[in-house]
Amino acid sequence: MNATPLWRRAVAEGLGTGLLVTVVVGSGIAAATLSPDDVGLQLLENSFATALGLAVLILMIGPVSGAHFNPVVSVVDWWLGRRSGTGLPARDLTAYVPAQIGGAVLGAVLANLMYGETAVSWATTQRASGHLWLGEVVATAGLIVLIFALAASGRAVLAPAAVGAYIGSAYWFTSSTSFANPAVTIGRAFSDTFAGIAPASVPGFVIAQLAGAAVGVGLLALLYPRAAQAADEVVTPKEAGVSP
Repeated sequence: MNATPLWRRAVAEGLGTGLLVTVVVGSGIAAATLSPDDVGLQLLENSFATALGLAVLILMIGPVSGAHFNPVVSVVDWWLGRRSGTGLPARDLTAYVPAQIGGAVLGAVLANLMYGETAVSWATTQRASGHLWLGEVVATAGLIVLIFALAASGRAVLAPAAVGAYIGSAYWFTSSTSFANPAVTIGRAFSDTFAGIAPASVPGFVIAQLAGAAVGVGLLALLYPRAAQAADEVVTPKEAGVSP
């Protein structure tokens, strides 16, 4: 159990998620500006910055809150640990999720302002089709299995590099470019730039991400049946916790 006060951990989750969205949106804007005629290069620049930024943020924020930065990670952590007394307590879950979503929105606003855009510009990029939703199911399921497999096998210390690498690669092997995060999805709707997603497309992505989380839990039951006992190690080992 993390001994850091809940309010401080919630702030850390909001800050970390917000900075993650700033990295995603900001690097997307920079990529579109620097490589306006090459979408593939834009995606490469965006994914590279996101992978590195996510790894750094986990290292920076992880000792305070565990660095979930993702409502589905927090929900699965609570779900798996609820019977064994490990993982995220329900009270903490109700603080983490709003903090993550609020931070994501503010992160998009910050990225917009840094690049001279309107603070809030609703995205117009439509991402609503079955193959994209399937991509989100795959991306989210893989993320959940990775995170909890690392914890269950005593390798949670590798999470910063492993999670960053997974998200960076999933930009390319999934049709949806791997949002895999309801908070980040919501935040990206606030920026009509390279990384944006139209508000009308958000519900479909979030539902697909929740479905992916359920698939991930099923795979964990098959591959790592004792994953719940290691829920306290997600994403950053509890030994790294910061004292109040």
